[in-house]
Amino acid sequence: MTKTNLMAELEQLVSEARNPKTMQIDLMSSAEIVAAMNREDTRVSEAVNKVLPQVAATVDKIVEAFRAGGRLIYMGAGTSGRLGVLDASECPPTFGVPEGMVVGLIAGGDRALRHPIEGAEDSRDEGRRDLEKIDLTDKDVVVGIAVSGRTPYVIGGLDYAQGVGAFTAALSCNPDSAIARMADIAISPVVGPEALTGSTRLKSGTAQKLVLNMLTTASMVRIGKSYENLMVDLSVSNEKLVARAHRILVDATGCSADSAEQFLKAANNNVKLAILMALTGMNAVDGQTALNNADGFLRRAAAQHQPRVAS
Repeated sequence: MTKTNLMAELEQLVSEARNPKTMQIDLMSSAEIVAAMNREDTRVSEAVNKVLPQVAATVDKIVEAFRAGGRLIYMGAGTSGRLGVLDASECPPTFGVPEGMVVGLIAGGDRALRHPIEGAEDSRDEGRRDLEKIDLTDKDVVVGIAVSGRTPYVIGGLDYAQGVGAFTAALSCNPDSAIARMADIAISPVVGPEALTGSTRLKSGTAQKLVLNMLTTASMVRIGKSYENLMVDLSVSNEKLVARAHRILVDATGCSADSAEQFLKAANNNVKLAILMALTGMNAVDGQTALNNADGFLRRAAAQHQPRVAS
C-alpha cells in the first residue's frame, strides 16, 4: 500500500481523528491536561457496555474451547499485542492453569514487548507463521486485537485461523473494521478520538484491557476457577500469595487463621481443596476425588457432601 493510500485509509478511522475537546492541550497546565484526559476516559466504560453481548458470546466460545481441550490465543501488534500478552501471562498465577492454555502472540516476538520492531505488524505471513508455530487447531479460539482493525499481522492470523477451523473474534476500536468483517464475532468498543491524536494506548488501550479482563475472568469463572467471588485456584508462589490463600480460606469457611494454615498444609497449598476439606471434613484424598467428580467446581463438590462447622 502506498503512503498516500495509507494516509487516506487512516483518515477514515475514528481512532485516528483529532479530538476537538483537546485542541489546546499544548497550552494547558498539568492539572488541565489530566482533567481533560479523565473526561475522555469516562467514555470508555460506556463504549464497552455497548458491546457486552459480543463479549459474552465470545466467552461462551472460549469456555467451549477450554472444555474440549482447546486454547485461547490472543494476537496483536504494538500496544494491542502487549495487552494480549499481559492478559495471557496473568492467567497461570491467578487461576492455576497451564501456561499454554492462554497464549499471547505479538508481532515481532518477545523483543517487541519492550522494543519497537520495524515492520513486524505489516506482514500477514508473520501472523500465519506464528499460529503455525503453536500448532493451531480447530479446538482453539483466536482473538485478533487491533485498534485500527486493519493490522496485516492480525488479518493474516485470523485468515489462517479460519482456514484451520478455529473460532475467531476481532477486538478493534473502529466500527466495521477489516478484522471485524472477517471474524466470527466482532467486539468493537468505539471510544472516539484520543486526547492525543493517534495515541491509541490511551482510551482505546483501556477499552481493550477491560474487554480482555472480561474474556479471561468470565471464562475462568465458568470453568470452576472461583468459589463465590474468591480466586480459589491461584498459584501460591510467594509470601503475598501465601497470605492471600490464608485469607481466602478464612473468608470462604469462617475458620480461624490457625486452622486455615493447617488445612492448607494438609492440602499441599491447594486452596480449593483446603476449602472443601474445611467445609466438609473430608481428607485430602477424598476431597480431591470429590472435586474431580464435580469437574473442579467447588460449590458443586461441597453441596454433594454434608457440611460441618469449621473450627
